[in-house]
Amino acid sequence: MNTNAPTGEFPSSTAPLAGVRVVEVSSFVAAPLCGMTLAQLGADVIRVDPIGGAADYRRWPLTDDGESIYWAGLNKGKRSFAADFRDPRAQDLIRDLIIDAGVLVTNAAGRSWLDHGTLAAIRPDLIHVQVLGRADGTGAVDYTVNAATGFPQVTGPENAGTPVNHVLPAWDVSCGLYAALSVASAVYRREITGAGTKVVLPLEDVAFATVGNLGYIAEAQLGGADRPRVGNAVYGTYGIDVETSDGARIMLVALTPRHFRDLTELTGTTAAVTALEQALGVDFRDEGSRFEHREVLTALFAPWFRRRSSGEATAALVGTSILHERYRTFAELAADPLVTANPMFRTLEQPRIGTYSAPSTPMSFDGEHPPVRPAPANGDDTAAVLAEHLGLTYDEIDALAADGTIRTNEKEPA
Repeated sequence: MNTNAPTGEFPSSTAPLAGVRVVEVSSFVAAPLCGMTLAQLGADVIRVDPIGGAADYRRWPLTDDGESIYWAGLNKGKRSFAADFRDPRAQDLIRDLIIDAGVLVTNAAGRSWLDHGTLAAIRPDLIHVQVLGRADGTGAVDYTVNAATGFPQVTGPENAGTPVNHVLPAWDVSCGLYAALSVASAVYRREITGAGTKVVLPLEDVAFATVGNLGYIAEAQLGGADRPRVGNAVYGTYGIDVETSDGARIMLVALTPRHFRDLTELTGTTAAVTALEQALGVDFRDEGSRFEHREVLTALFAPWFRRRSSGEATAALVGTSILHERYRTFAELAADPLVTANPMFRTLEQPRIGTYSAPSTPMSFDGEHPPVRPAPANGDDTAAVLAEHLGLTYDEIDALAADGTIRTNEKEPA
């Protein structure tokens, strides 16, 4: 049993999703992020994995001892149930846990014992959220889905001759949050109507919906020109990165006329910008004009930043309306008050890994962020879950463990 979750915190009776129990059969990003989000909101989330862990249990980054920092990050606050997925007795136990909980989140495919029809025949009000790669059921991951969205063709330096992928798994993250929203919506619907819900959420459709919602698809269908690569510039408005005397870079965004006016005043270029407007016959109060002439504008602004250190430039920017931020490395961010003084982050003692700052949910409730709880190890909670929710005796649990049907501790199976 996972002794790292203090009594009374699993889950808090005042948490938004207190009383909701979820079984998660998943791996990698989207579905685990869904379960973690639900757990942070107070749901009792039981992650079910094969003995020894799923494919993501040792995913990089790792500690020197081979423990996955990645896995711990996406599984905070859950309980871990480990079983031999090939054993029919384990399949029956997992099915019973799902029926008892009433909510399943999974991205596992091809397992008949997780099929919605099979489970809903036993529990008609089941909420079953299935995360897929593609809508046709074939496999896909964030980086393959992204290739079809069009974004790699407009990402990267202006002179890049090949597609440039993102590093952030944006579609996985969006999909995980959509999945969590699906669970919360379906739970509310069940409370009102008593009906269960089958939710199918393809990662590919999450990406395509986003492309459509942001206007890219409509622009293309209405005859718009192909989007150009603009490097770090912001398409359609004035946004650019500039270098300071100490080699740092700052991202500047002037979305509104006020932002732009403050930028010209800060850099002492108001007269020069006015003369440029007159010469070009444009009005820089229009953000499209600022975008079209971004290069000549940046040539006016950049010298002011090159004469100042990043600290001096940032201090001056703080007194204006200009949207700005200095580029940081992960290490710089980890040591910055943006993390160290942020109430969203709590000091977490994560067994097997160490002590570090871990985030709660970005949203606070009545001024408080939910508590941050550590991630379990594979099988930490198997015995407790079987005893609490299926009523098995500890002799029965010990017998199942001895047979290799389940795992009840952190030790690797023999």
